[in-house]
Amino acid sequence: MTTQNAVSVPAPASGRTRTTTYAWIVFALAFGLLLSDYMSRQVLSAVFPVLKAEWALSDSHLASLSSVVALMVGLLTLPLSIVADRWGRVRSLVIMAVLWSVATLLCALAANYEQMLGARFLVGVGEAAYGSVGIALVLSVFAPRLHATLSGAFMAGGSFGSVVGVVLGGVIAVQVGWRWSFVAMGVFGLLLVAVFRLVVTERRVAAHSAEKAAEPEATSPRLRAPLSSLYTNPAVLCAYIGGGLQMFTAAVMLAWMPSYFNRYHDMATDRAAAAAAVFVLLIGSGMVVCGMITDRVGRRDVTHKWLAAVAFCTVSLVCLPIGFHLEAGTASSVLVGVGAFFAAGSSGPTAAMVASLTHASVRATAMGTLTLSNNLLGLALGPFVVGVLADRLGLLSALQFAPVVYLPAIAVLLLGRRLHPSGVRRLQAVTAATTP
Repeated sequence: MTTQNAVSVPAPASGRTRTTTYAWIVFALAFGLLLSDYMSRQVLSAVFPVLKAEWALSDSHLASLSSVVALMVGLLTLPLSIVADRWGRVRSLVIMAVLWSVATLLCALAANYEQMLGARFLVGVGEAAYGSVGIALVLSVFAPRLHATLSGAFMAGGSFGSVVGVVLGGVIAVQVGWRWSFVAMGVFGLLLVAVFRLVVTERRVAAHSAEKAAEPEATSPRLRAPLSSLYTNPAVLCAYIGGGLQMFTAAVMLAWMPSYFNRYHDMATDRAAAAAAVFVLLIGSGMVVCGMITDRVGRRDVTHKWLAAVAFCTVSLVCLPIGFHLEAGTASSVLVGVGAFFAAGSSGPTAAMVASLTHASVRATAMGTLTLSNNLLGLALGPFVVGVLADRLGLLSALQFAPVVYLPAIAVLLLGRRLHPSGVRRLQAVTAATTP
């Protein structure tokens, strides 16, 4: 990855790292587990109307069932990512997937709100560091030139998993009961993690590591970069904060679109879930496409990736409030659809910036910090804030308000672009200090 305006991060002598078939297998299986992760997380949204009626829950109660997962992810991501960097990323991922799958099965046994909240708490504990450790594992076997694309595609697994979880959960809930929705997600996760455990091992990942080619010193434990380097680089801090803020509105749409269609379009649970899934699919597709666009525009000047992230936020900021304000119809659907497509488009660029400005030996921890920000500022805060506002103003008014959070996100991302050259110099200083 090169730039005209800043010194580039050290690259392999050949300038390119060959992508192997095994690297794509690792990506596919890690992506599959991310699907399972979000299927288990978002199936709850599909049964919101059922739980609201059966247990007489308020919107705030429903929001807490969703946000407790993201809250635990936010609180535990960083410490568990540090553990994974030292104990082994692969074995850590296996334990996480088993835990969230079993916890999802426990959701099916919940008899009341309190038991469901406890089960969802455990789902959050299991999912806590999967995003950060999983993406660090994937990026470790691919060359930097693909990092924004892969980051966007990997993170999009959350949206695609949400689509499957919401649609399948809604259909199963209508056909055989909401409890079986959770059973299906839990069993799928357990089957997939068994395949992952057989195919992906620490030794095979190390043998195919692109980090080894780019930074051979990073593979030696005695040359590990200090954790403080992840928090003393202002450009990286901007990527953390900007990435978290831009997830706020996307998280709101993931959690509340089924309820939006149920209440304002008078759709049954399964139809509302299917309609919402279209927009969730747009969010995921946008993350992939925006990641590809970002890698292309950043080939000559890496700071253009920051500008791409700003552009994606701006489109959603303009389209979503207007779309939710208009009466239901073609114009409203198109504007909301365009806004959804770009809603999380900055995820790939911000993850690529974090990867390019942090040392490989602590990259899972760096991604853990990004995940912490994504969850605390976006995935946990967004649905909960909108749930509280919905109790007071109505869900539609709350959805119109949510995109305002893009304003501080844009400001932070622009600051990150300005600080990027100094961020690269700080990384080079860390790399030099850890080179024997």
